[in-house]
Amino acid sequence: MRASLLQIDVNEGESVESRRLRVASLVREQARADLVVLPELWTTGAFAYEDFGSEAEPLEGPTYDAMAKAASDAGVWLHAGSIPERTASDSGSAAGDGPLYNTSLVFSPSGDLAAVYRKIHRFGFDKGEAVLMGAGQELVTVRLPSTTLGVATCYDLRFPELFRGLVDAGAETLVVPAGWPERRRAHWTLLAQARAVENQAFVLACGTAGTHAGVPQAGHSIVVDPWGEVLAQAGAGEQVLTVEFDPGKVAVTREQFPALKDRVLGLGTPRR
Repeated sequence: MRASLLQIDVNEGESVESRRLRVASLVREQARADLVVLPELWTTGAFAYEDFGSEAEPLEGPTYDAMAKAASDAGVWLHAGSIPERTASDSGSAAGDGPLYNTSLVFSPSGDLAAVYRKIHRFGFDKGEAVLMGAGQELVTVRLPSTTLGVATCYDLRFPELFRGLVDAGAETLVVPAGWPERRRAHWTLLAQARAVENQAFVLACGTAGTHAGVPQAGHSIVVDPWGEVLAQAGAGEQVLTVEFDPGKVAVTREQFPALKDRVLGLGTPRR
């Protein structure tokens, strides 16, 4: 399986529409890949909180249209990263005046929407994404011909129980688009490897380059195999990171070292 991670430079001097067109062109250039992955919130920048509202789109908005067409033109599975999604109001009386979500879109090689994932763990504690966006409620997997993807986003990487849930749902390849800051880059690499080892799965973690609202980005997108070995890692700037891997290694690893079978669940509350 051939995967291309597009580590996009989110340059504040480039308009959202210009970046959308440029990224669509980059996706089309990956026609030899089976899977293409984009980063989190690449249209706006993950830390450009003040732009979330003004740049939010409906699910089937301009980014949806551009990425569906690009996936179809290239004939690839496309994890189109995430967008700030503006939903309809609860009453349904008006489109575009409901809550915001950090929403990922996955397209098939025919350009059809294969999955939608709304980020469960929102970053910011008492500010930023944590207060501006709603929390998703559903784990999402996507069946490809040679592997099953488990979909997560950025801050989710710090919560191993989410990935256990994805593995229980059949995930073999964990895809994590992100807008991860440079100052915590060591955590990015460490956590990507940890999620791979503990779940005996491939991890494809695609970050952004550039600076979002004054926050330098880590870049260093990474692909890790089920033993925790780094198969490829990008540098700091914009880059297309392409790697070939054998999805069958997941089953082999889980058979050779069947640690997942020894999980003990429902331990309850510790005694004090």
